[in-house]
Amino acid sequence: QVQLVESGGGLVQTGGSLRLSCAASGRTFSSYVMDWFRQAPGKEREFVAAIDRSGRMRTYSDSVKGRFTISRDNAKNTVSLQMNNLKPEDTAIYYCAADTSFGSSWSGVASWGQGTQVTVSS
Repeated sequence: QVQLVESGGGLVQTGGSLRLSCAASGRTFSSYVMDWFRQAPGKEREFVAAIDRSGRMRTYSDSVKGRFTISRDNAKNTVSLQMNNLKPEDTAIYYCAADTSFGSSWSGVASWGQGTQVTVSS
């Protein structure tokens, strides 16, 4: 299975921005839908964004729509999440995932990254 490594997390103030990156190993990156999920302490892991295999279609949770942008570069085996106008409720561990279907469910996830912490202070 594809191996994923996230980077770019950190501490920012409300209204700030961060860009998360996920690097994939192997030769099969373009065969996967790529997702971002997040999990706050004491809460369930929740869907954030997804991008299809070609990068032409994207979907977002209502809570981040208009603020976050997911993108991918199949030539470099990377997927990114640009996060703007961050809010304290965005604080969570963010996980990159390689998925077998396009949507907001995690039932088709084949591989998970280790996660990167995003903390938004006010």
